[in-house]
Parts: sequence; structure tokens; C-alpha cells
Amino acid sequence: MTRRTEWSGAPAEPGGDSEFGYGPAEPEAGAGARPGRRSRGGAGAGSGFGEGAGRRARSGTRSGGSPSSSRAEAGEPRDPVEQARNICLRLLTGMPRTRKQLADALRKREIPDEAAEEVLARFVDVGLIDDAAFAGAWVESRHHGRGLARRALVRELRTKGVDSAVIDEAVGQLDPDQEEETARELVARKLRSTRGLDRDKRLRRLAGMLARKGYGEGMALRVVRQALEEEGEDTEGLDEPF
Repeated sequence: MTRRTEWSGAPAEPGGDSEFGYGPAEPEAGAGARPGRRSRGGAGAGSGFGEGAGRRARSGTRSGGSPSSSRAEAGEPRDPVEQARNICLRLLTGMPRTRKQLADALRKREIPDEAAEEVLARFVDVGLIDDAAFAGAWVESRHHGRGLARRALVRELRTKGVDSAVIDEAVGQLDPDQEEETARELVARKLRSTRGLDRDKRLRRLAGMLARKGYGEGMALRVVRQALEEEGEDTEGLDEPF
């Protein structure tokens, strides 16, 4: 029987990073495991180890086995460098990560700083960690997938620990004309749901939506005004900042 190593304590990714098309790594079902009778041992039933294994596990608990010995028996390496390497590989299998995200995960798992730095530096050298590539893919995905503008993208990348110079280069690839075109598409999709409201309320709702996505006040007002004019709305006085 193949022994599986379970890694716990990996930090959850808020908001989800599914924009890259990756999902969390799922453990494979026990290939080749033969079905047997369900054990009456509760949570361990059906695990393939049987009642004898359950009694041995309970006996080991009563004997006062230490957590470190339990981890060793489970196959977790004792060497902190090897532990750090395994943690990073597991996280990178799920989705791309920045250097800071991995460093935070290693710190949470109480990996010594020296071991963590050694592994992170090696991963950077071989290209497994590439913050510039991460930032570029993030901008491309979040702009086209969620319609986010530069300011929102900068905020997100900062929270992921990407260096300011790398962020500037990544968002600099976003063409201003493309950004405004995306803003127009967002307003066009939202416009129908605002019909029946008075003009000022429509303006606030549409401009507020663009502001939350990182669009500047000037661009938002220009795009919303043009959309309302195309519907026959009187936009006189809408040059005022909202």
C-alpha cells in the first residue's frame, strides 16, 4: 500500500486565486486499494488499515508518543530544508505563488529562517518562484476576467508581497485605451439594471461600480456620461465630480 503524506497548515488563499485556471491540489484516491468490509472503528472505517491498525494507533497514543515521532512515522522528513522544500512544492502545485506568500507559509509552519531562505533562494534560481511572471499573469487575468483597472491591480499585488518595481512593470503593460474600453463594457453590462432610476442615481451607481474596480474619477465620469447620452439621457451638469 502506498503511504500518503498529508500536509496541513497551508494558508488559505482569500478571494481565491482561481483566475489562473488552477484549483487546489486534491489527493488521489487510493489506486489499487481493494474494497473490504467497513470497520466499526468510526472515523477510521474504510481507510484500508483495519481494526488492528486502529488498536495499534490507540495503543501508541496511550504510550505517550511525541508529535515529532508521529510525524516521522507518517513519513514527514526531519530535515527543515527538506520540509520547506516539500511545503513549497505542494503549494506551487496548487497555483502560482509569490515569494512572500511562500515565506509566510513556511513561517507559519515554524520552519527556521535559515532553512526557509535557502529553499526560497533555490526556487528563485531555478524559476519555480518568479514574481515578475506572477504579476504579469495576474494583471492579464484580473483585468480581462474581472475588469479591474490599474489602481485595483496595484493594491492586490501589493497584498501578495510583490515588489513595487515589479508591479509598475506589470501594470504598465495594460494599455490605457484597453482599460477605457473595458470600463465601457462594464458600464454597458450594468446599464440595463439601472433603467427606471433617476439620472443622478444611475450616475452614482455606475460610477461607483467603476470606482470599486479601480477606475479614476475622470475616466468613470466620461464613460458613464457617454453611455447615458446614448440612451437619450440629458447629461447637462454631469461634468461635476461625483
